[in-house]
Amino acid sequence: MARGHERSDRRGSAGCAVTIGNFDGVHRGHQAMLALLISEARHRGLPSCVMSFEPHPRDYFASLSGRTDAAPARIATLRDKLSELERCGVDQAVVLRFDERFAARSPQAFIDEVLVRDLRARYVLVGDDFRFGARRAGDYAMLDAAGQRQGFDVARMMSYEVHGLRVSSSAVREALAAGDMARTAALLGRPYAISGHVVHGMKLGRTLGFRTLNLRFAHTRPAAMGIFAVEVQGLGSQTLRGVASLGVRPTVEDAGRVLLEVHCLDWPAEFGPEAAYGRLVSVSLLHKLHDELKYESLEALQSGIARDTANAQAWFSAQPAH
Repeated sequence: MARGHERSDRRGSAGCAVTIGNFDGVHRGHQAMLALLISEARHRGLPSCVMSFEPHPRDYFASLSGRTDAAPARIATLRDKLSELERCGVDQAVVLRFDERFAARSPQAFIDEVLVRDLRARYVLVGDDFRFGARRAGDYAMLDAAGQRQGFDVARMMSYEVHGLRVSSSAVREALAAGDMARTAALLGRPYAISGHVVHGMKLGRTLGFRTLNLRFAHTRPAAMGIFAVEVQGLGSQTLRGVASLGVRPTVEDAGRVLLEVHCLDWPAEFGPEAAYGRLVSVSLLHKLHDELKYESLEALQSGIARDTANAQAWFSAQPAH
């Protein structure tokens, strides 16, 4: 899958079939939209393209107003979003920087400059609540009328439901905030996972007797936080079970930096203690044990990790065999 911000003249003159949105989480509603986009693109002999934004527009406006708590919690990192889009079969992803200049662009300028000039869009698919342009003044009717004048087809996909409930990024965030990983997986169509390169940490885990794999989460407000039973993929061919903390480490740091720390329950001896550093791994959060806790001492933290490890092992033991 091609990625980036390049102008469409580098992609050939045929143009593309495009859908527009934030696609945080790439949930089952997104997947249904992407399947329709890819089908329409193939019928037209066009590449399929997803246009997304970074930062999330609501992140930008929350920062502008000084109310960062008004921004939505982030489900997925940009890397994980792009990986899921590729897994869904999308040919191209264009990530546009959402800044003051972009936010001020009128709806018609967005159509003229982004869709027609830069992307050469021939087919545009949007969701039922799609709005665009400065002050969200553009809507589906305006886009459809512009398409008839300027030579591109426009379609709208209505909401996607599972068991009578609308699937949305907001619903995924609510499930993650509640620690309901089964509902999260039902909405996503897969277990919730975070990927990243294993980085060096403070080495505190080995001091306490629980070595960890450390992954950074780029955003300050992840949709999920707490202690989880997890599975790790990306270190050899086997899947490793573990217990993980996703949060700001209130006992030892509490600096606002979000870290995913994973202690593998059974570390293969052949890996060696340093084998994971720099490796790209994926961590699936399968079951939430509890929220982050602030312990009064490192000894209390050590005891807490031991309990979490035992509880994670017990949870895995209780799961039916595949």
